[in-house]
Amino acid sequence: MLDKSILIIDDDLDMCLLLSHYLSRKGFSVSVANSGSKGIADFKAGHFEIVLCDYRLGDKDGKDVLQEIKMISPQVIFIIITAYSDIKIAVDVIKRGAFDYITKPLIPDEVLSVLNKALQGLGHTSAHNERKVVFNESSLGKESSTDNKEYILSEARGIKEVYKQIQIVAPTDYSIILYGESGTGKEVIAKTIHHLSHRAAKPFIAMDCGTLSKELAGSELFGHVKGAYTGALSDKEGHFELANGGTLFLDEVANLSVEVQALLLRVIQERKFKRVGGNKELSVDVRIIVASNENLQEAYRKGKFREDLFHRFNEFSIYLPPLRNRKEDISLFADFFLQKAKTELGKEIHGFDEEVMQMFLNYNWPGNLREFRNVIRRAVLLTEGERVSAETLPLEITRPNIWNEKPAVEKLSQQEGEKLDGTQAEPKEFDLKNAATRAEYEEIMRVLKEVNFNKTKAAEILRIDRKTLYNKIKSYEDSLSKP
Repeated sequence: MLDKSILIIDDDLDMCLLLSHYLSRKGFSVSVANSGSKGIADFKAGHFEIVLCDYRLGDKDGKDVLQEIKMISPQVIFIIITAYSDIKIAVDVIKRGAFDYITKPLIPDEVLSVLNKALQGLGHTSAHNERKVVFNESSLGKESSTDNKEYILSEARGIKEVYKQIQIVAPTDYSIILYGESGTGKEVIAKTIHHLSHRAAKPFIAMDCGTLSKELAGSELFGHVKGAYTGALSDKEGHFELANGGTLFLDEVANLSVEVQALLLRVIQERKFKRVGGNKELSVDVRIIVASNENLQEAYRKGKFREDLFHRFNEFSIYLPPLRNRKEDISLFADFFLQKAKTELGKEIHGFDEEVMQMFLNYNWPGNLREFRNVIRRAVLLTEGERVSAETLPLEITRPNIWNEKPAVEKLSQQEGEKLDGTQAEPKEFDLKNAATRAEYEEIMRVLKEVNFNKTKAAEILRIDRKTLYNKIKSYEDSLSKP
């Protein structure tokens, strides 16, 4: 039977009492500590699957408790509670290894839902059981419940070769370069390598280098000391410290500035670094996996990437083929993403219309698996019957000729003067808003075509975030699809 032991760490005695009584009635074995130090001591002395910890404690911050408890047991499920509904806090604690984040005032049913979701991830084994480093279907998640696994075994020949390479390199400490277009699953492969290595019990820390400025990258990688720069109000650990003993995954590593690349090379060579603004040298032992959607060898030849750093990373490289070259996997991933979306949205849907599957096979999938997952999540949300129909899919899939071949200005002129079926539409009055919309749409389409519809790159060039780009495209889709 699954061990439902939970440690609550909070200095609010009334809240602890109420939550303890409620969870005890729901079958949990509950212990309470009213300070960070007491919580850490109780965790060392006991056995707990889950820790529910307030972010603001009298003697420590919740992130400090998280770090110390994760050092004791990396597999423990750690959930942060806070009255400070700040997305920066949520991102920070989850990046440091927290399972989830709950804001006060607490709703008991919400807390129970999060706990049950966490326990589902444990399945029928304890989080403290020894991990087997075996590369087979079970280790890739095929035998686990659909809503818990992140990946499935591919049927495509190219990906099967990738699995063989992972099996060979995972037990080593080789640095690895993962090549592949955006959305091909590079981080999932990096996690797989980590979980199949002897470092599996230590942290896996991921960092997206594509979103960081030169100034911020140094702090994120190596940490900083209090007063190192304006806004550095306390000491901060960097990703190298957080990943010590485990694996550090650097996504889009080619985007790091030359100055940061030089610092990174020194850390890899000497396995020592200093926090930004600090004088003390810290030792570190991490395995580094990097990812790039451009050839790093070409990048160093063009002067964009250090050649010596490339050779440090290039002890082993793996190429992940795009989804358009993996047609054998379309139906497999369609069912996989459908099951996850059904569980997430609580809907009972039994599959796809035949024409939908044909559209999936015909589509080029420039955003790869990430785009495929998002398309199906959107479709499941919009589906009202028992099967996903073409009406729930975006325009670029259902009407690819219109979306990809006609110039943006022509599409907009059609919208304003002629319907897509060739009949005349009601004329629209010209106004400044329409002109601005038309110009914005033309620019977005121009940039998308330049980067082969890679939406991450397009968002960077347009200086907007990816979500904003998706929302704008969706808005245009809806307006173009109206008669």
